[in-house]
Amino acid sequence: MRKISDDPMIDFPVRAFRFEIPKTGKGDQADFVVWSRTCPEFSVFINAFAMHVPHFEELLVQVMAEVHADLSSPALRKGVKSLMGQEANHAHNLKRLNGLLRERYPSAIPQDEASIDYFQRLARSTDRRAKLGFVVGYETFTFLAGMIILANHERWFADAHPTMKAVVVWHQVEEIEHGAVAFEVWQELYGQEEWARKGYVFQAAFSIAREIIRLYPKMLHQEGWLRSPRRALKTLGFGVELLVRLFWAALPVFRRDYHPRRHPIATTGQNPLQRAWRRFEAAEGNVLKLDRAHVKKILEFSPSTL
Repeated sequence: MRKISDDPMIDFPVRAFRFEIPKTGKGDQADFVVWSRTCPEFSVFINAFAMHVPHFEELLVQVMAEVHADLSSPALRKGVKSLMGQEANHAHNLKRLNGLLRERYPSAIPQDEASIDYFQRLARSTDRRAKLGFVVGYETFTFLAGMIILANHERWFADAHPTMKAVVVWHQVEEIEHGAVAFEVWQELYGQEEWARKGYVFQAAFSIAREIIRLYPKMLHQEGWLRSPRRALKTLGFGVELLVRLFWAALPVFRRDYHPRRHPIATTGQNPLQRAWRRFEAAEGNVLKLDRAHVKKILEFSPSTL
């Protein structure tokens, strides 16, 4: 068993997972797209959120590579390397999923192309501070989303496609693990510019909301869920609920003494699934496919049950 810390943000590993996401053009892959049977609209919301994520993750890897040599802390430089490795693996797997999303939702392709162009233009910018600030702001929300999603596992995707459930749990666990790294890079390089950091949080929030608002209704329309006023109200309301929940959770980020490790969500006790998954994976358990029975086995690795 690989030794791990009970604190997920300390000395986290890079896991080069490759999930069995099918290639495009091979029949109906609807179960990989609307993958949660517990809450189908959650699947579509996550698809709308995640479609642009690999483009952001490629930007993050580039920006961290640019600043790595300027960091004085060996521990932070190590954390940056692990962050880059985790995000590169996220991008690899999510790009495969993006192919299925583009095939399922042709109306989303122009927005995806616009997102690619947006993040590539950011990457070409010579303003390193602005690029890093955007990355730090964006990572604020992926960190919070990781904790919110895992805390609502039973409500939103307890019964789900085993591969896609595995992808989502792995992704959220790692977003929590590296949730403080980008923030700490900013603090070392530009920590005195507190108002700038807060401004970049707003910029990232706007970018995330824009992507979701443009894609979520298109995907719902493609699924035929907007034909019934009742279903439309339910699914659109679900999207609003999740956006409000995410942005409400971000309010502590604007405190002057904020640090991800001290966020109220992070300090009220780590999610049992997240803690157990890390221990199970470190013991070389198979986490590439998760069903209810598998999750039950993983939860036996929770510190409270050992």
